[in-house]
Amino acid sequence: MEGASISANPRTVDEVFKDFKGRRSGMLKALITDVEDFYRQCDPEKENLCLYGFPDEAWEVNLPAEEVPPELPEPALGINFARDGMQRKDWLALVAVHSDAWLLAVAFYYGARFDKNERKRLFNMINELPTVFDVVTGKKPVKEKLAVNNISGTKAKPAAKQQVTQAKPAKPAPLPQKDEEDALDDEDEEEHGDTFCGSCGGPYTADEFWIGCDICEKWYHGKCVKITPARAEHIKQYKCPSCTNKRART
Repeated sequence: MEGASISANPRTVDEVFKDFKGRRSGMLKALITDVEDFYRQCDPEKENLCLYGFPDEAWEVNLPAEEVPPELPEPALGINFARDGMQRKDWLALVAVHSDAWLLAVAFYYGARFDKNERKRLFNMINELPTVFDVVTGKKPVKEKLAVNNISGTKAKPAAKQQVTQAKPAKPAPLPQKDEEDALDDEDEEEHGDTFCGSCGGPYTADEFWIGCDICEKWYHGKCVKITPARAEHIKQYKCPSCTNKRART
């Protein structure tokens, strides 16, 4: 396969990135501009086929390289076999995902001898481009909230966060008495969060009077069983209407 080999390997970050962009453009042509021709060439009756993109923005569907190991990492093998077993858009999306993986593999094959900063710079340059999958499926890339410098990879802190930090008081003020009472009510509601009135089925709230049956241990709104707080003070053992009726029937 003539297109798969190149005479001069890219050696710098910029050269590898240029190689990446050329191969990426070729694959996008196959999957978008020349999609009818690409679809026709991926005949499931043929042997294992691969989609290749070249630095000159050309593309080719061909058999994998025969040399072992190959000169470059190989694309996904047998993309033609799944063509008729999937919906067309899903099959193209699958080929696009494998194309992205291959493009990264080739780029970092060339960048294997780069140092840490060079690899980071290469990845940041590649990451600024939409993936083949993004373009083929129409997915919009997510915008970063923090600004990223392509060369150094440093992140800029948002100004709003700095202002909030400066405005934060050094020592929290004590809660007023009313807030303390509200906090106690919140704790009470959390403790009885799964409690419901045995009469109306309403959930427990701390701002209403409740009374619990000493027999069945169910809780009731005082208003539902017609018991006031003043009357409850004189009741030693409270029986709810249900338990009282059961006792009467017995």
